[in-house]
Amino acid sequence: MKIHFSISDSPEAQEQSKELIAQHGHASADDCDVIVALGGDGQMLQALKTTFDPNHPGLEGKPVYGLHCGTVGFLMNDLAPEDNSQDLISRIKAAEETIIHPLSMEATTIDGQVHRAHGVNEVSLLRASNQTARLEIVVDGVSRMDELICDGILLATPAGSTAYNLSAHGPIVPLKSSVLALTPISAFRPRRWRGALLPNNVVVEFKVKNPNLRPVSASADSFQFKDIKHVIAKKDKDITLRLLSDPGHGLEERVMQEQFVY
Repeated sequence: MKIHFSISDSPEAQEQSKELIAQHGHASADDCDVIVALGGDGQMLQALKTTFDPNHPGLEGKPVYGLHCGTVGFLMNDLAPEDNSQDLISRIKAAEETIIHPLSMEATTIDGQVHRAHGVNEVSLLRASNQTARLEIVVDGVSRMDELICDGILLATPAGSTAYNLSAHGPIVPLKSSVLALTPISAFRPRRWRGALLPNNVVVEFKVKNPNLRPVSASADSFQFKDIKHVIAKKDKDITLRLLSDPGHGLEERVMQEQFVY
């Protein structure tokens, strides 16, 4: 098995990579069988995105196995295996595969520029000044909320429902459910609106009211764009991401466990 390593800048990941590369080599993108991400969840998201990035054609469709050498590691596997006799190759061969699909985002700026990006976890809009954002929410062409006054809003995938979405008091969504979580961030009006669960085949539009007076930024995971007036977000079913996890510690199980944390 030929491994291509995707390594974060953290000292722990850099140090661990030296040992692993000495043991297993470091295959090129065109010649690898699997990507091993070393770091935290940010590195995992970056590695997953290279598997559909036209700038990395050799990595297209490759599975990604993560080792936690960073801060947050919800998407990662433990660095030290439970069975210390298993080496990295054995762990990868025994791993469970989870298929996930990212969200596509099309964000239009005040001056008419259009930016496109993908979010594995979520697409979010955030106020960019001391003024609250005022947003209209349109689902499949129907205006469902004429005005939400808030700090922001996000649309999360099931895989991302335990990330920023959970911090914003959104619901945890089981991985096999066919829904997306629409969650407001510090909603002021309507004050009691907690968000919505939407079918995962919908197209969600966010229209920014008074974008010059009340500037808003839009993000797809770590990709951020400023001075936004309109965002379209939807699941990209044409992109398939392959996430590898140790047996019994798959993403579906971890999402389930997260619902019973107290």
